[in-house]
Amino acid sequence: MKKIVWIIIAAFCTAAVLSYRYKHTAPEPLTPACYISCFSTEIMDQFKVEANTRSFAMLHEDPLYFKLEGAVGKPITFNAADGSQAMGYEIRSKKKSNKWVFVIQEWWGLNDYIKRESETLYQELGDVNVIALDLYDGKVAATADSAMKLIQAAKAERIENIIKGAFAHAGSDARIYTIGWCFGGMWSLQTALLAGKQAAGCVMYYGRPENNIEKLKGLNCDVIGFFGNQDRSPSPEVVNKFEADMKAAGKNLTTHKYEAGHGFANPSNPIFNKSAAEDAHAKAIAFLKERM
Repeated sequence: MKKIVWIIIAAFCTAAVLSYRYKHTAPEPLTPACYISCFSTEIMDQFKVEANTRSFAMLHEDPLYFKLEGAVGKPITFNAADGSQAMGYEIRSKKKSNKWVFVIQEWWGLNDYIKRESETLYQELGDVNVIALDLYDGKVAATADSAMKLIQAAKAERIENIIKGAFAHAGSDARIYTIGWCFGGMWSLQTALLAGKQAAGCVMYYGRPENNIEKLKGLNCDVIGFFGNQDRSPSPEVVNKFEADMKAAGKNLTTHKYEAGHGFANPSNPIFNKSAAEDAHAKAIAFLKERM
């Protein structure tokens, strides 16, 4: 009888421990104030901490299935800055052009939605070359859980080597324009910073902004950003800080804020906001055309 009692007690204790563990597998979301003041690390490191939280994953519904038919562009390979192979989806201008639009994927990877967006940009902007960079080296996520794993595996050094390799692929006389969403919004700004004097315009949709004013001082192009007032990553507080930082750095930033949540411009997202997405797209195209 005592043996049975001890078995029951042991089982109860084990269940209690496991229950505690499973209730605490996902880190608690960090407050907007902490993201403004608690970090001294690089933006990519900040983003990876945030992207490993369940609260961040819950901002991203699994994308609806979409297959691009009749593709205008083609997959390419080019040399990354470290000598390894990198990949992308490219649409070349029919006329010789030194204008290059770098399209940066969301955290899902270079999927057919990003390829379709690349084709839309190509059609609406005219004589431009468009290259959508594959920052996951061929991997694409279809669920939030798999996207979290890809984000955690992505190394900033590797991403920078891919971007620098794309600069070399475009050529030293290329005028670089960048655009991206979420993870890609963050890297759109980082790509513009890496482009140096070749940077000609940056479009970022709800991406985590750079918060190092000294780095922002090295930016050589104007930036336009589209954000949701209902978003928590980046939150309105973070966006306000970005506006102040850009002003302190002496750089031009135009922001447009919508009563929408994270991913409002993505048609595969259940919270897709058609009116906000269309307005943002029209403003993004006008911004780029004015600088081409």
